[in-house]
Amino acid sequence: MSLFTGAMRKHVDGKKDLTNHTELVKVQAGEKVYIPLINMGSTKVDVLVKEGDTVSVGTKIAMRNDNFVVPIFSSVSGTVVGVEKRMHSCLKLVEHLVIANDGKYTKKYDIQPLDWRKATREELVEFMMNSGMVGCGGAGFPTYIKYKFAKDIHTLIINDVECEPYITADYRESEIHMPLLLEGVSAMKKMCGAKVAYIAIKETKKELIAKLKEAVANVEGVEVKEVPDVYPMGWERTLVYEITKQRYDKLPSELGIIVNNATTAVSFAKALTTGEPIVSKIVTFSGDALVKCANVEVPVGVPVGEIIQQLGGYSKENIHLIAGGPMMGKAIVNDQFVIHAYTNAVTVLEAKEEKEIGCLRCGRCNDYCPAGIQPVRLNNAAKIKDIDMIEKLEVQRCIECGMCTYVCPSHIKVTEGVRKAKQVLAMAPKKGGK
Repeated sequence: MSLFTGAMRKHVDGKKDLTNHTELVKVQAGEKVYIPLINMGSTKVDVLVKEGDTVSVGTKIAMRNDNFVVPIFSSVSGTVVGVEKRMHSCLKLVEHLVIANDGKYTKKYDIQPLDWRKATREELVEFMMNSGMVGCGGAGFPTYIKYKFAKDIHTLIINDVECEPYITADYRESEIHMPLLLEGVSAMKKMCGAKVAYIAIKETKKELIAKLKEAVANVEGVEVKEVPDVYPMGWERTLVYEITKQRYDKLPSELGIIVNNATTAVSFAKALTTGEPIVSKIVTFSGDALVKCANVEVPVGVPVGEIIQQLGGYSKENIHLIAGGPMMGKAIVNDQFVIHAYTNAVTVLEAKEEKEIGCLRCGRCNDYCPAGIQPVRLNNAAKIKDIDMIEKLEVQRCIECGMCTYVCPSHIKVTEGVRKAKQVLAMAPKKGGK
């Protein structure tokens, strides 16, 4: 990290008012759902059912089969039709298990509830693994890993910051399911042996903060921590530094800290109390090119196009469809990708052409980079495929937060350049011929 870093964060117009207080829209699945056979980029998945099998909501239908254990569950009741390749929000064609929906939503969970107060730490970790908990903030990382190897943890941070523009799914989840949020936080706190758990939330969320503070008043070792309304406050490194004024090398656990998303805590509590895995999600559909913006509760595996139809469709002819938020999400060419276990938002914006001009060498992208790297130099190095410079500038530290593009007065797509630098490095011959 450079000694001459700037602010490394910035207040951005959140556009949260589009969905902050709107009614939650419940969307039923159509005739078929398409369950993605992928987790965090890994398609090493064993399918546990076959064509013609009858499944219920909560039936375990597949299992990741590499170094991680991540079961995948049916979101509807019905009949297995087969496997079909479809575009996924990761921008790759991925196999999806197709289930014909019988419309009954018969529930038969393959996991049994567990009383976290009586359970041992090992039993809780095992339960978290078998219930398929993943990071619901968009990353999808298998959550049990953080707790399985937890050592000397003293602080748990629940990330309820939701710093990216337009997205309010975590806020709505926390508001609707506040008792479950506190149950999940308390169970996670026991799992890692932390003395205190902080629920971190933007200081501008006055109503939710007041409700949370009232709710945690009688919960031992759980506090609400208000943080500044800046981007990317929700990034793990930025959040940990804001709360502790300490930095770490690779993982927060080096400082005795574990960080988890608020919706993950809610989902964990739901599984503990009812046996229900992640079979549905609250997802923010927002942007200036939708007829209706809303937080939508929808089963996993429903195509985005079906949901947008139920919201009234598109309000503009030329659109940018983004899987995720406008800063870190990925633009995708059609609306046939589906909601998966860690989808938190779909953003639809009017396509407006911004003319790119030459770099002004103003340094704003460097000043606001939360990782403290030099995006414009990486962008330039990618153009000429300068492998040595890309390595020297530590491209892998980039989290693709989109800040450099956002602050660029020349409208240069700097983030895309840094992504290309990563690709150039990945495709380069290994040194020493290995």
